[in-house]
Amino acid sequence: MNKLLMRTASALNTWIYQLSGGRWLGRFPSGAPVCLLTTKGRKSGQRRTVPLLFLADGDDLVVVASQGGAPVDPGWYFNLVADPTAEAQVGRRRFAVAARTVGAEEKATLWPRLVAIYPPYEAYQHRTTRSIPVVRLSPA
Repeated sequence: MNKLLMRTASALNTWIYQLSGGRWLGRFPSGAPVCLLTTKGRKSGQRRTVPLLFLADGDDLVVVASQGGAPVDPGWYFNLVADPTAEAQVGRRRFAVAARTVGAEEKATLWPRLVAIYPPYEAYQHRTTRSIPVVRLSPA
């Protein structure tokens, strides 16, 4: 999928999600839950919001920086590396989060659960040479 189409679809999904408080587009067609993640642009300083599938793990949200198996990590991931403070929205509930990329051992534990909610993650990992980052978002 080209970058312009991905950005347009993401912006539309975000707008509909916010308008409906997550009632619409709060779940992916596969049933996986969707959150909105707002980061601060590492270059622009502007707030950037993206819809992401997530795995609930206690109070934390676990998200995958897959970008469909693209050869580079998504912009939102670079933003979190530069500034790990962000905001998550699940339904109408918004809350501050602190992000951290999980280590290899924790990723190995989480990966089967992530693939269970969204099987294409496995194909995405095979499509790219990079190790797809898994990020834990903990309430701040």
